[in-house]
Amino acid sequence: MSETIKKGHLHPLTQVTWEACKAFKELGFEVAEGPEVEDEFHNFDALNVPADHPVRDMQDTFFLKGFPNVLRTQTSAVQARFMEENTPPLRIVAPGKCFRSEATDARHEAQFHQIECLLVDKGVTVAHLKGYIDLFFKKLYGEEVVSRLRPSFFPFVEPGFEVDMQCFNCHNTGLVDGKTCPLCSGTGWIEIGGAGIVHPNVFKALKLDPESWSGFAFGFGTERLAMLKYGVEDVRKMFDGDLRLINQL
Repeated sequence: MSETIKKGHLHPLTQVTWEACKAFKELGFEVAEGPEVEDEFHNFDALNVPADHPVRDMQDTFFLKGFPNVLRTQTSAVQARFMEENTPPLRIVAPGKCFRSEATDARHEAQFHQIECLLVDKGVTVAHLKGYIDLFFKKLYGEEVVSRLRPSFFPFVEPGFEVDMQCFNCHNTGLVDGKTCPLCSGTGWIEIGGAGIVHPNVFKALKLDPESWSGFAFGFGTERLAMLKYGVEDVRKMFDGDLRLINQL
């Protein structure tokens, strides 16, 4: 008598990461990886983060006792390493886990995942940045998706933007005028990540000529991409080990 063996399921974060990497590969990007334990140069200095910037404080960064290293706070460190070791033009997507000393709530965790994109070439503009973001979202969510850029500040890009995506829950149900939506608190938009044109100081730190090269970079929280795709309302459900979540998806 043969025994039926139940197949396992990929975690929602794994599914979204694989889909995102596939989408970027179709756009001509290659996947790049880096260490989760980083040195301060690649995690901060090369990304134009000054030594006195608040992000380096213990409240945000996990410093390792006895070592001049940190737990990676952003996958932008992968971009720094790749630009240091390769000659432009470059197109990479960098998925990975990051760590920050943050209070846990429905949208934040001390450990989280990011998917970063970097393109370095000649004559790169904000129009290219917005075009690639829209292409990626359409590949991941379909042609109906709507996104927007809001001016913001990040040390490693100039100009910098926050990237928002229209909340599917509110858009589909019309709940845009109250606080009934747990995903966006009734605003109709969800912040997905940051983006911008690579700062000239980043190129200089990595021995690239900012007069010859330009580029864009954007990074999205993988958990937020998954929450939107699968309708998960609390990021903590991604890490609590409840198999019912995985089995449903």
